[in-house]
Amino acid sequence: MLGLDLSRLDREGQVQVEAAIPADDELWEEMEFGFGGAVQVELTGMWAGSGEVVVRGSIRALILQKCRRCLDPVPSEFDEEVTLVFVAAPDPEDQHIGDDGVRFYEPGTGTLDLSIAVREEIVLATDRFVVCDPECKGLCPKCGTNLNEDSCDCTFDEPDPRWDALRSLQSE
Repeated sequence: MLGLDLSRLDREGQVQVEAAIPADDELWEEMEFGFGGAVQVELTGMWAGSGEVVVRGSIRALILQKCRRCLDPVPSEFDEEVTLVFVAAPDPEDQHIGDDGVRFYEPGTGTLDLSIAVREEIVLATDRFVVCDPECKGLCPKCGTNLNEDSCDCTFDEPDPRWDALRSLQSE
């Protein structure tokens, strides 16, 4: 857990949270991409004047995704500045994110868990549709050959029957 000690925050007014979360940590399970090393998190938590906890800092990682055309691996640098705002939930069962992006936490908790917020920030800031090259030819839809590396003898002469209604209008 990536935690911010709220009692220490009360005493010191500002708390640094630094971590290297391993690429195989359970926090990253079921994500559509992986990491080429540990995710570096450097955050600073402080109390805002109106009672919120404001956490600012950076998240850095090497993200490994698959090209959406040919499925080859595509590494990309992730380096984002983040600002997270947490308020004590009016209802202890209410732990969601508000419409204004404010996150709720359970009042009276000693440690504020930042893990899920960091995960959400990475997911939201990562481009979901990457390509290895703008000229990527992708995979053959019939045989699956990577058309960037090889060619295939597949033919596409047979028309798609779903377009027959429109073809009939064209001939009129």
